[in-house]
Amino acid sequence: MDKTLRKPHWLKSKIPSGKEYRLVREIVEKNKLHTICTSGHCPNMDECWGRGTATLMILGDICTRSCGFCNVKTGRPLPVDLQEPKRVANSVKLMKLKHCVLTSVDRDDQDDLGSEIWIETVQEIKKESPNTTIETLIPDFDGREDLITKVCEAGQEVVSHNLETVRRITPWARSRAKYDISLKTLEIISKTGVVTKSGIMVGLGEEHDEVIETLADMRKAGVEVVTIGQYLQPTKKHLMVKEYVTPEQFEIYKVAGLEMGFRFVESSPLVRSSYRAEKHVGK
Repeated sequence: MDKTLRKPHWLKSKIPSGKEYRLVREIVEKNKLHTICTSGHCPNMDECWGRGTATLMILGDICTRSCGFCNVKTGRPLPVDLQEPKRVANSVKLMKLKHCVLTSVDRDDQDDLGSEIWIETVQEIKKESPNTTIETLIPDFDGREDLITKVCEAGQEVVSHNLETVRRITPWARSRAKYDISLKTLEIISKTGVVTKSGIMVGLGEEHDEVIETLADMRKAGVEVVTIGQYLQPTKKHLMVKEYVTPEQFEIYKVAGLEMGFRFVESSPLVRSSYRAEKHVGK
């Protein structure tokens, strides 16, 4: 039987505080917004919110998929809220965000897989806050080029889709998503000309060579920015941590990625998809 590993000292993070953090938290709660920062227990929430960056989750908080690493609720989602794009845009304006990251649950229950709400939300934010830059962290939309392309052309500066883990581990870490469908999604994103980004977690039992292979696959697909962070088990029901990867190993992955030609490689234990996301805007 696997034994629960004790967290090493390098995974400690401070409790969120500060004026900017409290302001963002108040607006999030008052407007009943969903954030991946809170649902994912992100260790960088204080730092990001304090810099004027936040990650908002659209299309509800119930996902139609059930990935083994993810703490977002799964089940039958509520009907799509057609007023959500305006509400999110208004909240971004109130929070005075310099950079906004949008993500969503998967909506496989919808004919358009939620793509229209994605497009409307980006457009509404740009209308209300034209100086706010946007990154969209999108699902795979089942690899449908028509939907992915339309979402990528909504007006955001960066489009991200996470590969999440190496090819071998994908079948038991991700409920419906496929490694090759995610690579196809990244290729389609790259063809639209926006900054293309992806990310993976380590600590699920992957080997060094598998991580290097995954980075090479991303780069071949046109990815320019990559994030690599430590997987942390949200609850006892989720996949167990197989290893706490050392900061030194994260640095090795960073160097390897930069040598492959990525423009940015954010690689350290506490890195998450949207960590320092404002840096990744622009060519």
